[in-house]
Amino acid sequence: MRTPEHSPGTARLIALSDGIYAIAMTLLVIDVAVPAHLNDAGFHKALGEALPSIGAFALSFSLISGFRRDHRRILTALPTETTTVTHLILLGLGLVALLPFPTALLAEYASHPEAVALYAGAMTAIHGVHVALLLLTQRQVHPSPESPAAVARRRFTVQLGTSALIFALSIPLAYVSTTAAMWFWITLVPVHYLIGHHRRRLPRP
Repeated sequence: MRTPEHSPGTARLIALSDGIYAIAMTLLVIDVAVPAHLNDAGFHKALGEALPSIGAFALSFSLISGFRRDHRRILTALPTETTTVTHLILLGLGLVALLPFPTALLAEYASHPEAVALYAGAMTAIHGVHVALLLLTQRQVHPSPESPAAVARRRFTVQLGTSALIFALSIPLAYVSTTAAMWFWITLVPVHYLIGHHRRRLPRP
């Protein structure tokens, strides 16, 4: 029996996805630069001014890495691809390809609520696409809703949905305080830990 990884349509989508993720992750570093031929004072000033770009790069690189892992986990489980699923996948990939733009805005204009809100909106949208893919293909991948794999997939959906919710809530918060909105993103770490801890504590069937 053919495994999902060997489905020609799915294999092509995985190859396309890997390429787009690799390009997006590489483009993030373009805005991290220090001009050449500076004196000591100018060099140290430029290096300090590059720190926001380095921070934005590190944040987006880690998030895109997570998106790629989640995206591959979703795709490799699909036995076949449908038109709706393909369109959703392409929408998600388009949003990922766009991420260097809000990342550059965040690095340069973190004090502007529009820049923070746009970045959070992009993250919300990508998580939302992944949640939609999981919900749309749940029965296709796991016909038996009570199987351990189906239960694990639903928990995975909850985890991504929680991430989408945190970024979505930070959008209006950015118009109150951009700093508070960006600190709010850190709640992803304890929330994911709690979800994973709860999963480990559940009795195995």
